[in-house]
Amino acid sequence: MALNNTHGVRPVRHETAVGAGAQMLLLALLGSAYGLGPAGWLTGLVFTVGGWAVLSRALDRSPLRSFGPANRVTLGRATLVGGVTALVADSFESAPPVSLLVGLTAVALVLDGVDGKVARRTGTASAVGARFDMEVDAFLILVLSVYVAAQQGAWVVLIGAMRYLFVAAARVFPWLNAPLPPSTARKTVAALQGVLLLLAGSQLLPGPLNSPVAAVALALLVWSFGRDVRWLWLRSRAHVASARTAVPLPVPEYEPVG
Repeated sequence: MALNNTHGVRPVRHETAVGAGAQMLLLALLGSAYGLGPAGWLTGLVFTVGGWAVLSRALDRSPLRSFGPANRVTLGRATLVGGVTALVADSFESAPPVSLLVGLTAVALVLDGVDGKVARRTGTASAVGARFDMEVDAFLILVLSVYVAAQQGAWVVLIGAMRYLFVAAARVFPWLNAPLPPSTARKTVAALQGVLLLLAGSQLLPGPLNSPVAAVALALLVWSFGRDVRWLWLRSRAHVASARTAVPLPVPEYEPVG
């Protein structure tokens, strides 16, 4: 395979195997620390195998010659997310320590701001790395929303499901696949989702405040997605009108907020 045949370059597939091994080690540590139950073990194993398979396939299709330091940070974060996933699955059968779940999640959220900076400083930014980072973020939000939903109601799952609903909708409406312009507001809202969900599920706040915190997270996300969908729709209409009139029409400006 071309990715593995370059002299002096560490095979990228080896990195995924190391990540899978680290994930199994974390599951073993969680099991010995508090007694991870069958649901936690099964979910953790599925996460490990599925994550290894998806990442390996993505690397096979990419031109990357080495995994890179930024992707290693993201891989470490994915390992923590796998631990959080196992603990959340186990929470439906037992009561894993909230402090442990909060600690793993907090470190994963902090590292979310590290891999991008590492990629830029080392000149190793790549499309597969950006996608890897995004998928880890999205899955962590989904898992946290499931955890908080068990306490506050099924509506909280909408927070984690919204990105996947957007992807599904894009298969029906191709205009949703167009690239979006950079947005500080979008990045801020995305970062706040994990923080607000962690706060709502950490039991640090008085009970009555947890639901409003989750509601704020959902409202911000609806606003952000709505803003992007509106821009994409206006953009698609502008391109359709240009094709009909054979006169190039300006793409609608992105809202100045962020």
